[in-house]
Amino acid sequence: MTFICVGKMREDHYSAAFAEYEKRLGALCRFELRELPEVRLPDRPSDSEIASALRREGEAITRAIPRGALAVAMCIEGQQMPSEALARLLAGTAASGSPRVCFIVGGSYGLDAEVKRAADLRLSMSEMTFPHHLARVMLAEQVYRALSINSGLRYHK
Repeated sequence: MTFICVGKMREDHYSAAFAEYEKRLGALCRFELRELPEVRLPDRPSDSEIASALRREGEAITRAIPRGALAVAMCIEGQQMPSEALARLLAGTAASGSPRVCFIVGGSYGLDAEVKRAADLRLSMSEMTFPHHLARVMLAEQVYRALSINSGLRYHK
């Protein structure tokens, strides 16, 4: 299981929450976090500056995706699924002989359109907008929940 995330978490509360799920995930799978730098932008970037930054981040993301992994782009326009469906997806991926799954979380401006197009699956947690660091924590919790379901642990009620 790989998470590719643009930007580093600076807020202690997000870092602590993510570290807890990272520890829990480590007990259920080989987990790897790949943090990529967010391209710096001015305080009020233009649309073209944002597009250029997303393109550069997208190129770094593409290079970081493990070979043969199921690439899941986290984006608001992706499909939503309940925890049980995510568990089935992860179980099915493991059973298909391609056990590596890579979740991609963009920076504060999201993901480049090419990363979304190239992904095997686009997944959304909600139609609501969340800070990308909170989304990373929420994703870690949901992946842990899905793996707990597949392992028969009592975490999921």
